[in-house]
Amino acid sequence: MSQSVPQPKLFACSQSKELAEKIAKAYGQELGKIITSTYSDGEFQPSFEESVRGSRVFLIGSTMPSSDNLMEMLLMLDAAKRASARHITAVIPYFGWARQDRKDKPRVPIAAKMIASILETAGATRIITMDLHADQIQGFFERPVDHLFASTLFLPHLRSLNLENLTIASPDMGGSKRAYAYSKALESEVVICYKQRAKANVISHMELIGDVKGRHVVLADDMVDTAGTLTKAADLMMEKGALSVRAICTHAILSGNAYERLEASALEELIVTDSIPLKKESKKIKVVSCAPLFADVMHRVNSNTSIASKFIM
Repeated sequence: MSQSVPQPKLFACSQSKELAEKIAKAYGQELGKIITSTYSDGEFQPSFEESVRGSRVFLIGSTMPSSDNLMEMLLMLDAAKRASARHITAVIPYFGWARQDRKDKPRVPIAAKMIASILETAGATRIITMDLHADQIQGFFERPVDHLFASTLFLPHLRSLNLENLTIASPDMGGSKRAYAYSKALESEVVICYKQRAKANVISHMELIGDVKGRHVVLADDMVDTAGTLTKAADLMMEKGALSVRAICTHAILSGNAYERLEASALEELIVTDSIPLKKESKKIKVVSCAPLFADVMHRVNSNTSIASKFIM
């Protein structure tokens, strides 16, 4: 005789409230109630306003800077652990601080490893995230990590464009694996940009490896921060004879002068997910929601069924 699977409890961190509401709606239930008290100096305290004893709990929140976003997730994990939740899954659509995944010079931290350890210490028994900046970050955790790919969202959109002479481009050498995976799925050609940085977020030189003349180009990357790399790559593609240039970037950080750069660039369209809320609207930015993907995976995790079909890349 089969037993019904107990329903989990879903809670939202404040920075991802809008996305969490979409996920909860796609999941088929309401978000749980949380009250956050804030002291005059900025210290804050989240409080679950319902019992989570013995429950599977999903805490939804991206951890992009400021550090308050990470701190809120940690406090909620600790609160759920101390309230005797049975399983505590941190649903982190955008895993912040992931660019510090190795020592690239002496006397610097490996922030991604440190944060993985802190999340587990705070109480996370499982992590669900999407398009980590580096795949090896999964190995920083001792708990299960479900690393989802936004390709499951972007590929249907790209196919719907019916672009002939399609070429997938990587804006740097590090993203070549991602570009090749998209090109294999779309049966397209691949080109790669080679760039040199003067310092973080500043490109001193960029060259194109491959031919884009007479082709529609789609740049693929995991995130767009200042948009310097993307816009420079798009302008370079057009100089080399491309018919059009689009970009797919999972996480729309869009800091500094990113919006101004996008508007002034040759990019026809920037396609992103809602893992991070947009600071403002732009006619060049199209948002594809990741809520159905996360809701589906959360259902599968709760019922202990396979999520292998979600790993296209």
